Order: sequence, then C-alpha cells, then structure tokens
Amino acid sequence: MRIFIIAGEPSGDKLGGALMAGLKSLRDDITFDGIGGPDMRAEGLISRFPMSELSVMGIAEILPKYRALMARINETAAAVVETQPDLLVTIDSPDFSLRVARRVKASSSVRTVHYVAPTVWAWRPRRAEKMAKVIDHVLALFPFEPPLMTVGGMTCDFVGHPVVAEPLAAAEQAQGFRASHGIGTAPVLLVLPGSRRGEVARLAEIFGQSIAPVLAEVPALKVVVPAAAPVADLVLEQVAGWPVVPIVLDPRGMTLEAAAELKRAAFKAADVALAASGTVSLELAAARTPMVIAYNMNWLTFRLIRAMALVDTVTLVNLVSETRVVPEFLGPDCQPHAIGQALLDVLAAPAAQQEAMALTMERLGEGEEAPGLRAARSVLARV
Repeated sequence: MRIFIIAGEPSGDKLGGALMAGLKSLRDDITFDGIGGPDMRAEGLISRFPMSELSVMGIAEILPKYRALMARINETAAAVVETQPDLLVTIDSPDFSLRVARRVKASSSVRTVHYVAPTVWAWRPRRAEKMAKVIDHVLALFPFEPPLMTVGGMTCDFVGHPVVAEPLAAAEQAQGFRASHGIGTAPVLLVLPGSRRGEVARLAEIFGQSIAPVLAEVPALKVVVPAAAPVADLVLEQVAGWPVVPIVLDPRGMTLEAAAELKRAAFKAADVALAASGTVSLELAAARTPMVIAYNMNWLTFRLIRAMALVDTVTLVNLVSETRVVPEFLGPDCQPHAIGQALLDVLAAPAAQQEAMALTMERLGEGEEAPGLRAARSVLARV
C-alpha cells in the first residue's frame, strides 16, 4: 500500500508521525511519500521538500511567499497524480492541504483523507460542504465533530486528541520543581502569555497587572512563566515591570526534551494558571491545573469574530465538557481587575474545574488506544 502524506507545520508533523507509526504497526506493506518534518522523517518519510516552506501564518507573512507556495501546491498535486498512491492523507494546514486535494481530485480518482476537522462548530459552517467536494474521509480530534462532517457529505471518525498521548509529570517531579526553585509549599500561579511575539506584546502587561489583586489576598504567591523559545527574550523584557519577580522558565540552551520536562513539572506544580486562549487549555486540563483564560485583540477584529461565532465560549475545556466553568476574558473584557478576581475565585474553589477537566480528558480519549493508532485503524478501514 502506498500513501502520500502531507503536513505543513510542527503540530501536523507530530500527528503524521504518530499516524505513520500506527499504520506501520498494523501493516508491513506500507510505503510513504510526501512532505513532513522530523517526526514523519523518523517514521521513514523522505520529504519532497522542507516542511518549513509551508509553515507560514498570517496575511502579511504569506503575501511575499504566495507565488512560491502556489508553486509548491501545484508541484505536490502533480506528484500525487503522477504516482497514483492508494491514498492521499493531508494533515491540518487547510490553505495548503485542501488546495492540493482539489487539484488531485480534478485529475484523478485518488481517495483523500484529511486529519483535523475544520472548526465548523465555531464559525463558517459551510466549510464542511466545500471540503466534501475534495475530501472523502475526515479524522476528527473532538468527539462532537463527526456529525458535523457527515452532514457535509464526508465520512468521519473521532480518533482522539493528541494531548491524551503526551507524557505528564508525576507528583515527585512537581515536588522537585518546587524544591529546586525555592517555592516550598507556597501557592503557584502559572502565567502563559502565548507563544507568538504579538500575543506576548498584547497580553504581558495585562497579565502582570492581573497578578496585583491576587498578591494582595495571597502575599505568599509565587509566579512561574514558562516561556516559548522564540519569545523568551520578549517575555523577560515584559515581566520586568510586573508587581512580583516571576520565575521565568527560559528553554533556550536546553534540549527539547529537557525543556518539555521542565514545563510539564511546572504545570503539575501550579495551583492555578492564567493563559492566553488556545490549545494550552487542554495541556492544563491534562495536568489538572485549574485556569482562567484571557485574550486581547483589536476592537474591530473582536467584533467581527464575535459576529461570526457560533459558540459562546472559545475555551476547549468548556466546549468538550459542555460546561462553562473556565472563566474567560476576551477583547474588551480582558481587564486586569476582573481577571485577578477570577483567579482568586478559582484558587478558592477549584472543584468544578477539576471535574470538567477530568471529563474533558475522558471524552478526548484518555486511557484508551493511542490517537495515532486509532487514526491508522480509521484510515485502513476507509481505503
């Protein structure tokens, strides 16, 4: 069996690597072709060109590379049509992936699978119908997504979210983190202002001001800021004006595994977290760390998003658990005093969030077969 598989960014590469490993464990006659990063190369893929060429986000970043990206789309689609694999698997990165699939379907009968369903539950529901013209089967990360895809005209299986397969820190590692940073038994607030420079620039000052009302009630509070390597310098610069000297976890100079272990230990050691909106809420839920979610953005952008939104929350824990126990402060509501009070409330009564986080992880596949293997079974069942 020959599978042409495409990933365009690191998260997709991780999904692809796990899927490839699952497929290889189920069949010994599978060969791979396509585009991917280190995880997929480790499973035997020889990438046709560097995946980094596709890891471009934002209009300002895409425009200068538009012609090059279109050339890669055409080149990739032509390679699929020429080699006629048994299956084309595209992973997330819809701007690239679905354009390739559209060209492939226009010139061949190759079956197509897309891994990561579009967020039609949040906005632009017609995307499912458009995608059904070029995609035969979808691998979904969330349990509520299959009906939304099948209505659009595709088959779809929920295969579990990759967060449930990530390692977690043990209690001993959390205790070791506290000891090594002189925290002892003091309450710990984890602050996560984002992994992109624009996010940190918008949120760091607000997050710092949000700490003040918490410190007033909990003077022993320790603040820990795990910084992503690309923004570590900016984080260190921004926290200089905070009302407390935080413990900044700077991963630069560390191996990827060492940095990941340190971050996992910090998540486990924390009593509460203040985080930018995003998938980090699932990482916190996996560690059972109660949270408050906040995000600031341009006023007009917020109004446009709010007008198009189909759900009343952006926090994945709230959505998956079908609760609204995680407080969120978005756009004009991203105000320090309100955020600080919410942190105090969560610190005082975390039980409701603990229940919602446990339910979220259960619904995402915690304790079940690994998502990569479930995805592989789904793919083989649909070929």
